Formats: sequence, C-alpha cells, structure tokens
Amino acid sequence: MNTAQADTRTPSRGSTNGVNAEASLDHFSQTIFKSLRRIDQRKWAHAYLKGLLVTSGKKSVRRLATAISHDPSVVQSLRQFVSLSPWDFDDVAEELTRWVADRRTEPVLSIGRAVLPKRGDRSVGVHRYFDISSGRTLNCQLGLGSFLCVNDAPVPVDWCLHLPSTWTQDSDRRRDARIPDSEPYRPLWAQTLRLVDRLSARTDSMSPVVLADMSDEPDVGYLLHGLARRRYDFVVAVPPHLPVQLPSGEGASSPVRAKTLFSAQNMETAVVPAEKGQKGLTRLQTSLVHLPGGVQGRSSGPAYRLFTEGGPARPLWLTSLTHHTLAEVGSISALHAGTEDAIGSMERDFGLLDFEGRSFSGWYHHMALVSAAYTYWHLHGLTAVTSRDTDTAERVR
Repeated sequence: MNTAQADTRTPSRGSTNGVNAEASLDHFSQTIFKSLRRIDQRKWAHAYLKGLLVTSGKKSVRRLATAISHDPSVVQSLRQFVSLSPWDFDDVAEELTRWVADRRTEPVLSIGRAVLPKRGDRSVGVHRYFDISSGRTLNCQLGLGSFLCVNDAPVPVDWCLHLPSTWTQDSDRRRDARIPDSEPYRPLWAQTLRLVDRLSARTDSMSPVVLADMSDEPDVGYLLHGLARRRYDFVVAVPPHLPVQLPSGEGASSPVRAKTLFSAQNMETAVVPAEKGQKGLTRLQTSLVHLPGGVQGRSSGPAYRLFTEGGPARPLWLTSLTHHTLAEVGSISALHAGTEDAIGSMERDFGLLDFEGRSFSGWYHHMALVSAAYTYWHLHGLTAVTSRDTDTAERVR
C-alpha cells in the first residue's frame, strides 16, 4: 500500500477551537478504527474520515484526496484503502455502536433504507427496485441501516447490503464482486432480524423497541414473529393487506385485511411530535388485533395495537406496546421520519451516494466511513472540523 504522507487541511490557524476540534476528531478516529491492525490503515481511515467532513460537494475519492493533501499519490492510497484493504466492517460497526450507545440513546432501534441509484449492472447488489417513497422503479443498490436514537435523532451504527437472488445465485457475479460464500440471499425481513441480532450481540444490556417501515414487505409476518420470539417490542409499518383477527367478542374471528378495520373505528386523539420536533395534535385510528395462527374462534397469540392517521397514503403501524398510550406509540413511529432525514443528510453532505467501487467489502467499508463521519458531526457538531475552508493546511507526518 502507498504510504505517502497526507496533508490535512484545517479551517483555522492556531485557534483553540481548531486545536480542540482536531484533538476530538483524532480521539474519535482512534477509537472507532482501533480494530484496524496496521498503522497505515488507521492513518488512511482518519484521512478518509477527515476528507468526508471537509470536502464540499461530491465526495469522490479524488475530491477527498484533493481536499486533504497536495500529494497526487493520496488518491490511489485512499482508493486502495476503501476497496482493497483487508479490514473488518463488523469490528468498526461494533465500536461505532458502543460510541453511540454511550451517549444516552433513546430505547429505539430504527431500521432505515438507503436507495443508492447506479448506472449499469456491475456494482455489487445493483438491481431493479420499486422505491415506495418516490413511486419509481430504480436501478440501484439497497442498504438497510440500523440507527440508534440520541435525543430523538437517529444515528447510523450498522448496515446490510441487500443481495437479490440474481446476485447470490450467479457464481460469476459473486466472484467479480468478491461476495463471501457466507452471504446467501436474505429477504428484507430477514435482513432486519439480522441487524437486530447484531445489535443485541454488541450491546449487553440494550433491548430497544424496533422501529421499521415494512409496508411493502409481503412476508412481514416472519419479522413480527421473529421479533416476538426474541422478546423485542416493536412498532412496524405493515402492508394494508396484512391478515389480522379481532379479539374474541369484538367481531368475526376469521382473518381480515388490516386496512378494512378502520372504516367504522372510532377516532382517538393523541399529541405526537410533528415535523422538527414540534408538538402537534394528530388524530389516530386504532384497534386491538391478533395475528392469525390459532384455533378458529379463539385468540391467536398476544394482542397487538394497529393504528394509523387515516387516509390512503398513511402507513398502518402495528405495535406490541399495547399498554402504552397512543401518544407514546405515535411518538415512536414519528421517529421514522428522522431516520429518513438522516439518510438524506448522509446522501447530501457525507458522500453516501458517491462510492465508485464495485466490490462487496468496498461497499461496507464506504458505509462504515460515511456513518462514522455523520455520527461524529451529529454528536459533536464541531464547526471547526466541518468547515469547508480548505485554503490553509498543516502537514501531519
């Protein structure tokens, strides 16, 4: 690996804030990337992280290198570090999870989707995907992210790349993208459970409420039963055709589609967060239900609460938190919008969309670095580091 010295461009000359910002970033980088075995790997991890924080516009490797150094060889060093260098995403994600979990996280694990448009069919995992939020079919990669909430704001700590069967069953594609043999096809519900299990393994005492939008997942029942077996509470957006049963004594016991329950249901009023954390009065329709699977005419397992704001474009949410108020469960479901905002910020400001490589490990490396940059900026907010002033530079040897 090329070990050329990198310039790091700081926004101020000798200022206390600049020195503190650099020391803070150094400490963060040393902690998050301490699992990288070689000194040069840790150096380039720090350089890439700094580049993501100080580079304006598109975060191509060339632009990152130009922002932190005058040495032309830095481009190749950064590219090799992300795409080819043998370091473990899981170890970095574990340190990132611990760092965030120590910052008084809310008891919510939010699962978000990153839709990463791509040209052609060579980038690992690229496929045709219908994006429900835009109503368009896109040629893209699809990543599922795990977010912990700090002060009601989601912060990314883990990722899974969705690999369609067209990739997992194609030996040539697997070889070219260096997809490990241990990576089979997993539907989205299974990927979500995988993220939940990984968080559980990395945090001994944390048992958060799982928040996810699975309104386009036809097999969402597998996710719901999987979370119940793991004793996780959840707030999950479900498809309108999900079969549910009313409790005994409240109607026919045969399964019905979830969306049909609200035609004659009473409205309850709950105060839940509106946009940007403000409080707003929101009307929610709600009903207690069971999931099918028991003996005809009897309750099928535990009771769940189904709720929605109403209207054809509003999601249906199912939650195991039946003893919580509507305001409480509505506040949790409202956090999903914050997860989407976080992903949007990572796309605009931290290079989420700008990975140029095609390898499986390279994708995960890039996601780890982008997540680290966003996490540092969000939790520490040091403008001295995130400034886009690149006119001054200090050489770090």
